[in-house]
Amino acid sequence: MADLVETAINAGNFNTLVKAAEAVNLIEILKSPGSFTLFAPTDEAFANLPEGTLDSLLQDIPKLKKIVAYHIASGDVRSDDLVQINEAETIEGSIVAIESADGKFKVNNANVVKTDILADNGVIHIIDAVLMPAIVAGS
Repeated sequence: MADLVETAINAGNFNTLVKAAEAVNLIEILKSPGSFTLFAPTDEAFANLPEGTLDSLLQDIPKLKKIVAYHIASGDVRSDDLVQINEAETIEGSIVAIESADGKFKVNNANVVKTDILADNGVIHIIDAVLMPAIVAGS
């Protein structure tokens, strides 16, 4: 099996996320043997950000790093675990809210469109929006 980065690249619809993770040096964490949960926004989710947002984030590496890290939680949290929790701590240090209803999940305001894409060092859940930590959203 591939690691989280290889799995995301192979999926083909996380190019922006991978580019952002490379820009902020989080690729090594996503390739490390630890166990992680990646809430992965699709390229389409990044495209839905207000015009110019992504370009400005790529110029503001500290802010972009907080945003990318906010999509990564420690541990292998699969869909059967998501049902039992209402929040998860990210490696950015903030908490994301987890909602579960009728077999569907939300992470903050993003819908989880696919769960449990397994990798050697964790799991990917595909989300339809880019998550913004409060510290960034308020700035």
